[in-house]
Amino acid sequence: MKSYSEFFHQFLLLYRPFENHLNIQLAKHDLYRAQWSILFYLYRNDSATLVELSNYQSVEKPTVTRTITRLEELGYVEQMPSKDRREKKMQLTLLGKKVYEDVRVTIDAFEQSILQGISEEDQLKAIRMMGEIRSNILEQGDK
Repeated sequence: MKSYSEFFHQFLLLYRPFENHLNIQLAKHDLYRAQWSILFYLYRNDSATLVELSNYQSVEKPTVTRTITRLEELGYVEQMPSKDRREKKMQLTLLGKKVYEDVRVTIDAFEQSILQGISEEDQLKAIRMMGEIRSNILEQGDK
């Protein structure tokens, strides 16, 4: 088997179990991966439009809108005042920031446990490599 084929085969074998176990950890906080992804993005970036969030998650805007609506109902996100009424810009509420920080403790422990035995140097190489692969994939969509 070619190394690139094995690489992506192993990636596919990794992805689903990771997402399933991540959802188990998130369920302790009554969240799902899509919600966590938005909380994560907003925490790191302070605010974002629905378009930015849909691009980040690589999903359609209506999917992000449904997730945002649920996070608003929970009191975790709110719409920021904007001059452009067509653009909905979101940010975390104080409760949302607190929830993010609480969940982060759970996720940090989970991620550290599954990376056990993998050096930080190898983790950094993998991070760089995944970023390059993602860029290559996105460039393919532009062609």
